[in-house]
Amino acid sequence: MQDNNEPPRFRPVPWSGLETPADVELWIEEHNQSMLQHIGKHETGYGVCFTLAEGGEIYLQTTQDGALILDVTPEAAWVAPLIMAAARIGDAPPGRLWVLPDDKLVQLMIGLSGLIASSILVVGHDFGLRRRMGAAW
Repeated sequence: MQDNNEPPRFRPVPWSGLETPADVELWIEEHNQSMLQHIGKHETGYGVCFTLAEGGEIYLQTTQDGALILDVTPEAAWVAPLIMAAARIGDAPPGRLWVLPDDKLVQLMIGLSGLIASSILVVGHDFGLRRRMGAAW
């Protein structure tokens, strides 16, 4: 838990669009390095939060067992059709949590990229899947 007298540990980063699979792969590698440098081994609930330009946030975590966990805030529910198209699934899950195979990450990031205003690393986020321990990042 962060002390309220300390400066924020992470700061939002303005988003630069990802247009190709190579762009996404480079972003993943850079993000992995950032996570390794800034997230402690004892910390849980870590991932990235994307703030969408039109409202809402999407929290993303990758798990060691090959899943993408998306926590889509109610304000970002409007993006559900894009997530379904990128993941090639027919129906949105009930609630705000999406569990997708990790092979959908590149398509998802290309699809969402133009909608993202900023990103920020997060720790301690409840991704709603307490049985899943840790993340691959």
